[in-house]
Amino acid sequence: MTRTSASISLAAVLGLVLAASGGSAQSAAARGQSCTLRIHVDEFRNTRGNLGTVIFASPAGWPEDTSKSFRHGPAPIDKSTHTAEAEWQIPPGIYGVAVIHDENSNHKLDRNFLGIPKEGFGFANNPHVGLSAPPFSAARVRVACPATDITIHLIYK
Repeated sequence: MTRTSASISLAAVLGLVLAASGGSAQSAAARGQSCTLRIHVDEFRNTRGNLGTVIFASPAGWPEDTSKSFRHGPAPIDKSTHTAEAEWQIPPGIYGVAVIHDENSNHKLDRNFLGIPKEGFGFANNPHVGLSAPPFSAARVRVACPATDITIHLIYK
C-alpha cells in the first residue's frame, strides 16, 4: 500500500473535522456564539465499539493529527438501529468532519498488513474515497445556529 492509503488513519477519522471560514471559530467563541452540530452516522456493519468523531477548524492536521483538531471524541452506537449520533456545541463557521467506527475502542483506525482500513470511516458530504483521505475542502460543513444536522455513510474497504 502507498503512503497515501496510510493517511486514512483513525486519528484522521476519529470523527469530526471543523474548518472555520470567514470569522475564525476562536473569534466566534469569544463572542459567545454556540451552535449545535449533530452528526448522524449510518451503515455500521455491527454495534461493537463506538463512533469516533474529529472536527478541525482549519486544514492544519487534517485528517490525522487530533492534537490540531478543534474537537474530537466518541459517541455510542445504537444497538437497535445500527446508527450513531454525535452532538457538539461549537461556534458558527465552516468545519471539516470525519468519523470512524472504532470497533475495538482503541481510538485509532486499525489497518491490515497492506495499510487498508479494517474499520469503517467516513467524511462530511460523503465524498468519494480512493486510496487516501479526501482533501479538507471536500469534507467541509457550514455550521449555523441554532443547529446543523449532517449524515455520514460509513465506508468499509
